[in-house]
Amino acid sequence: MDLRTYLQFVRRQWWIVLVTVLLALGAAGWLTVRAEPRYVASVTFFVTTPTQGVTDAYQGNLWLQQRVKSYADLLRSDRLARTVAADPVLRLTPQQVQDRLDANLQNGTVLLEATITDTDRNRALRVAEAVSVKFADLVKTVETPPEGRSSIKMEVVSGPGVGVNPVSPRMDRNLLLGGLLGLLAGIGLAVLRGLVDTRLRDGDTLQRATGSPLLGEIPFDAVARTAPLVVGDAATSARAEAVRKLRTNLRFVDVHEPARIIAVTSALQGEGKTTLSCNLAITLAEAGWRVLLVDADLRRPRVAEYLGLERGVGLTDVLLGDVEVGDVVQRWGDRSMLVLPSGSNPPNPSELLGSKAMADLLLTLRESADIVIIDTAPLLAVTDGVVVAVQADGALMVSQQGRTSRNQVARAAKALHSVSVRTLGCVLNMARVAKADAYQYEAYRVAADRRNVPADRATARHGASHRSGAGQAAQELTRLPR
Repeated sequence: MDLRTYLQFVRRQWWIVLVTVLLALGAAGWLTVRAEPRYVASVTFFVTTPTQGVTDAYQGNLWLQQRVKSYADLLRSDRLARTVAADPVLRLTPQQVQDRLDANLQNGTVLLEATITDTDRNRALRVAEAVSVKFADLVKTVETPPEGRSSIKMEVVSGPGVGVNPVSPRMDRNLLLGGLLGLLAGIGLAVLRGLVDTRLRDGDTLQRATGSPLLGEIPFDAVARTAPLVVGDAATSARAEAVRKLRTNLRFVDVHEPARIIAVTSALQGEGKTTLSCNLAITLAEAGWRVLLVDADLRRPRVAEYLGLERGVGLTDVLLGDVEVGDVVQRWGDRSMLVLPSGSNPPNPSELLGSKAMADLLLTLRESADIVIIDTAPLLAVTDGVVVAVQADGALMVSQQGRTSRNQVARAAKALHSVSVRTLGCVLNMARVAKADAYQYEAYRVAADRRNVPADRATARHGASHRSGAGQAAQELTRLPR
């Protein structure tokens, strides 16, 4: 994977990054408020030795710089801690003194700084005062030979003093650090989720998983739950325009060998294949094509329910030889669109759909309509969809964004390829369209509405409210046998 893929993971899971940063900032703020303030007192010593001449002064200075490094260890020693802790005013143990005391060397100099960090400002100052006296006495004692005088002179040149404001906690620093850590953690979680999440997130992923061209992306529309058809007011929506684009792409998939019988299927149930089948048939009829929509999902038929037609008698009864196809097809609205419902639920849908009667029926329907759209069962649930797709001119696979996994789509595509089904393409349903694209379409539509009255809106409303039965359909297409 390249950097662009990781950036897409972060962009897609932006809410994880935001939540992680907010949690980190909240934790940093809470810890800062709960933490005890800490004050720092300091005292600086200057170490020197009596010298004579420039050469002696230079050599003595080098010797002192090396010597001061030993004094830093002596400053943190147990001996000094016991001496300081002997002061009853401090009420500290030697170990507590050592925990608060630290030494800092200034490189290239003979300055030694002792720092005392404590939650009590006054106590930090008292410890610094004690160290300024006790440490000088300790060095003098250590450096004085049994007979003679000390060659080291130590003076306090700064302090003891303590700052007015605590050195920690610092709200600004902690919030900045917490925000950076939260950002890094959020990016890591977003990338990790992107790597383990195998659900379809875009059309490119769907195209790679199926190995077929992406013919359309149908945007998510909350209104589709209650009004799935692209008629009436929905005929001018972005969803309807996306179906029209699919119609155009589907007609030009292969101009030399156009598909006249198209099986619409999906990997799983509930991905919107039935809704897309109905809307695709409606838009094809709008363009002047003679369309026949067949509900071949004999286990969970929904076409008649969506279109408001009777489904008691239909495909099953035709395949069993109980009725003629011309007696059960129904015309929908005032378009050149016929519908063959599923009919009664058979006990053996796969055998019925794979029978010779089904093959003969498709030959008849091919001669009776310009395009036949067949709504089939999901591929991974049952074998019905594959049985129908084998007899069609090609299959159109519908997948829902954010629901179906890449593995499931690949398995469904493999089921079609294994029986040499011609896959016309794939469609990403309920896709999240960028706001900029949606805004451009809406602005263009509004501008067009101001200039023209959409004739199709009245026609669609009239057609949706005037649906006839099987008798009128037989009169429309006289080629269908009775």
